[in-house]
Amino acid sequence: MDELLHLTRESTDRRPAILVVGRVAALREHLRWFDARPLSGKRILVTRPREQAAELVELLEGMGAETIEAPMIRILPPDDYAPLDDACARAGTFDWIIFSSTNAVDVFMERLLRTPHDLRALGGVKLCVVGSATAERLRQHGLKVDLTPAEYRAEAVVRAIREAVDVRGLKVLLPRSDIGREVIAHELRKLGAEVTEVVAYRTVVAEPEREGEPDIYRMLLDRSIDVVTFTSASAVRNFVKVVGAEPAADLLRTTIVASIGPVTAEAAAQCQIETTILSPQYTIPALVDAIVEHFARKPVVQQA
Repeated sequence: MDELLHLTRESTDRRPAILVVGRVAALREHLRWFDARPLSGKRILVTRPREQAAELVELLEGMGAETIEAPMIRILPPDDYAPLDDACARAGTFDWIIFSSTNAVDVFMERLLRTPHDLRALGGVKLCVVGSATAERLRQHGLKVDLTPAEYRAEAVVRAIREAVDVRGLKVLLPRSDIGREVIAHELRKLGAEVTEVVAYRTVVAEPEREGEPDIYRMLLDRSIDVVTFTSASAVRNFVKVVGAEPAADLLRTTIVASIGPVTAEAAAQCQIETTILSPQYTIPALVDAIVEHFARKPVVQQA
């Protein structure tokens, strides 16, 4: 009883718990299931925007992990919708529209339906997407994708379009984030395309202290986080802004970092952060699978 009293006083975990006393506790090995899941006992940091974190959190917790949500980015409307609304009003005049994220799809579709037009305006437009998640989001809107590059990066998009059609004179619309990479537009223009870039949304740094998020710095310092997940390059850069460049690199040197796709891993490397787990596909399920596989391969150290 003294030990129990001591443990409850020292613990910072204030969640409800169940205490099992007596001989029935000996049945644990026969009845256990909750802590026998692949990620049981692992504490994983989720840095996605809160409104987009549900899928990742549910999959991780379904595998037994304890998730800590600490959004590093917030998705906000553009400062001015006028350029995007103008592009939506003449959507049917473009040969191709390139969507590099689900956010771009959602905002574009919302603004398109605010015009006198509907999805029929896209009847003669070819649609290119980066990543299967973006393709799935278009399908949810009732649209079929014409081109999805096998590699989820800007250079692969340009190469795929160049191989599919003659780029010279092509009219291309690129709705993107305000901090999105300019590689696609730049390279297509070099090949002779007429590219219209519009800001569909802004990506800004979340303010952990103001939003009442957990003290991530302290938890990393105490090594109480097993895995830090990054699902975008902007999440990496904003994590570094929040924590600090040197502390971020130092703290994550002893922590497993899971990145989704090569672009995110590159952003981490530029911040001196090494990616331990790299998802082969740019999808949330693939990232979770990669984390599970990592711990399945990792040898268990027997306590003396």
